[in-house]
Amino acid sequence: MQTVPDTQAQKGWQAMVFPFLKWWPMLNGATLRADLLAGITGAVVALPQGVAFATIAGMPPEYGLYAGMVPAIVAALFGSSWLLVSGPTTAASLVLFTSLSMHAVPGSPEYVQLALTMTVMVGLLQLVMGLARFGALVNFISHSVVVGFTAGAAILIAASQFKHFLGLTLPRTSHFHETALNVLVHWQESNPSVVAVGVITLASGILVRRFLPKLPYMIVSMLVGSIAALALSRLLGPAAAPIPSVGALPASLPPLSAPSFTLENIQMLSPAALATTLFALTEAVSIARSLADRTGQSLDASQEFIGQGLSNIVGSFFSGYVATGSFNRSGLNYQAGARTPMAAIFAGGLLMLLVILVAPLATYLPNAAMAGILFLVAWGLIDFHHIGKVLRTSRTESVILTATFLATLFLELEFAILSGVMLSLVVYLNRTSHPRILPRVPDPRLPERPFTTDPGLAECPQLKIVRIDGSLYFGAINHAREQLREMQLQNPGQKHLLIVASGMNFIDMAGAEFLAQLAAEKKAEGGRLYLYDIKEGICSHFKLTGYLLDIGTDYIYESKAEAIAEIFTHLDREICLRCRARIFLECRTVPPPS
Repeated sequence: MQTVPDTQAQKGWQAMVFPFLKWWPMLNGATLRADLLAGITGAVVALPQGVAFATIAGMPPEYGLYAGMVPAIVAALFGSSWLLVSGPTTAASLVLFTSLSMHAVPGSPEYVQLALTMTVMVGLLQLVMGLARFGALVNFISHSVVVGFTAGAAILIAASQFKHFLGLTLPRTSHFHETALNVLVHWQESNPSVVAVGVITLASGILVRRFLPKLPYMIVSMLVGSIAALALSRLLGPAAAPIPSVGALPASLPPLSAPSFTLENIQMLSPAALATTLFALTEAVSIARSLADRTGQSLDASQEFIGQGLSNIVGSFFSGYVATGSFNRSGLNYQAGARTPMAAIFAGGLLMLLVILVAPLATYLPNAAMAGILFLVAWGLIDFHHIGKVLRTSRTESVILTATFLATLFLELEFAILSGVMLSLVVYLNRTSHPRILPRVPDPRLPERPFTTDPGLAECPQLKIVRIDGSLYFGAINHAREQLREMQLQNPGQKHLLIVASGMNFIDMAGAEFLAQLAAEKKAEGGRLYLYDIKEGICSHFKLTGYLLDIGTDYIYESKAEAIAEIFTHLDREICLRCRARIFLECRTVPPPS
């Protein structure tokens, strides 16, 4: 008997392997026109950005352009976001430079080969994490880490460009304090002509951004700086006004390249590759989520991991170094009216055409003009709004942000990222290992007499009521035990304990054992442990492990009224007769003390 193929299952499988099939039906004349216009804008902006980012990365300038071609196209085809544009970024470029500059001379063939090798390693890590559906992992990287690292990276970018801005010849360093010291020692040797070009470029960029925001400030300031350099050379002569330039870029498509996989290279680059992977994925997914929220798109973070991984793997064989989601190009893509990932595909293809046409003109681009542009880029990277907000509102997040910022300036950059991530995890674990345990009493001022935390209200001398807010897992047990012990020492007569479990979302095996031991201790003291308002999922967990029976199913309640009424029958009648608190409705059934 011939079976009919499952069309829906087949389409689902095809969408997983070829995610572009999901948005392909959206293409029509209107969307293609919008995407083409956005792609043209993105390609034009990518020209100065690519050269600038390659300069930060210590790569030959043309490699920044290559990283915005094939990787952008692959990421658009196999990622999840409709508007994310991948390519070289300031942060990824800076990580690359600080990671590799100690092993090879920036710009040298050996340096380029190490960069391509690291790009493949990053891509493979991203691809594996995507296939393993690890997309949710980026949620564990605190936003304060990203803000602190980006601010530190901005200062490193600016510091690395002072020698070009001032026209100085300084020894190569990989640490911020060494770079700053060299600039301070040699600033008197600055070339006035070079400084003039840098200042003119910087000023023109600021003015364009302030008064003509619709114009691409990078391109305008780059042209102004180049014209200023030509004018000074004509006016004073090349000998009197030596102004170094970027030099002509090769007017060609991305050449084929081959990474160098040796055991030595893999061992040397592994820490940097891991740190770069974490940061690149965080950067890409955070941008993609921001854009998805604005457009109402449903984003698959794991699929985005796959797209980013494939873009770096494929891109490394086409002379592209580490690429990830670009803040500037993605935001511009959205503002330019892009509708589908075809905009990023158009941008990558058009960039190839532009390079062939205008690359030779880079010989007129002064290094000082590039430095001025990078100063503007660095300033834009510092998120003053969020930094101020974090410092005002959260001491813990302030510590994370400051530590990451300082580590970025004074440690190796890849370890700065990892230290920020580890600090975030430590803070998170410390927070979850200290669940709040609040004493509760019925509130006689309200008709329903809900439980409340009010030190001014009396407690029952025999029954302690507490609410635990947080997960009761192996890391939180000691804190919970100590808190409950302190409460019992303050009121040793409270042999019965009612735990309001509405704030507990998870209990692991150790937490279940703790509750069972607590029930046994209370029983040995002559009291009981009771649970109220426990979630169904947690109750199922208890049933599977058998701990529900150890605690006693008769002492787990769904209703507050039922719980108090039942617990009241277990209290010592003699103590009730002498009690003046009378906080429960059931206490009215007991004659008042004489």
